Amino acid sequence: MIKWAGWLIVLFPGIGHTVGALVETAPDYADDWFSGEGWRADAAAMNYAEATLWYTVFSFGVPFLLIGLMVLWLDRRGITPPAFLAGIVAGWTLITVAVGGPSPLLVLLIAAGLLLVGSRRAAARGNPETAAGMSIRTS
Repeated sequence: MIKWAGWLIVLFPGIGHTVGALVETAPDYADDWFSGEGWRADAAAMNYAEATLWYTVFSFGVPFLLIGLMVLWLDRRGITPPAFLAGIVAGWTLITVAVGGPSPLLVLLIAAGLLLVGSRRAAARGNPETAAGMSIRTS
């Protein structure tokens, strides 16, 4: 469950949104981005070059990519991600859907559910490295 959640997070918003947005916008606006135009952006009066910079590399896709990779890294080491991570993923998803409308991001609710169930199962099995916190080993 944890591995599936990690891959969903990595693939959909992490790679899917970020790469998709870059493919869509970079050919037209990359020169403007590298000139620093996106940093001078006034949110109320952004031009397309500024808006697309914030739609791509400064969007939610990159943090979700990092969260997904962290989940996969933890899973490979037999460490269960903390349950609060499921709440963060679900909360972030619900806020973005509430503000921006229905989108493919809703798949992250499935990932959040998988994270939560995986965390609860690990805690029920008595796994010492569970969502309650990692044990500190001295040996």
